[in-house]
Amino acid sequence: MQATVGDRLLVHGRVVGQHDRTAEVIEVLGEDGSPPYRVRFEDGHETVMSPGPDTVVRHFSGAED
Repeated sequence: MQATVGDRLLVHGRVVGQHDRTAEVIEVLGEDGSPPYRVRFEDGHETVMSPGPDTVVRHFSGAED
């Protein structure tokens, strides 16, 4: 997994009824874009995480819609 600051991580719910969550990468702590990442979730909660197979990187394009 590779990510840069500004990318979004989509974390899929692991059990029935658990919603997907989105977090913005605010710092890359690994080498060459590798985990761990400092992220901020939609509710403002920040944490350091090493995403698992239930996570997808949505790369920031920088283009406005």
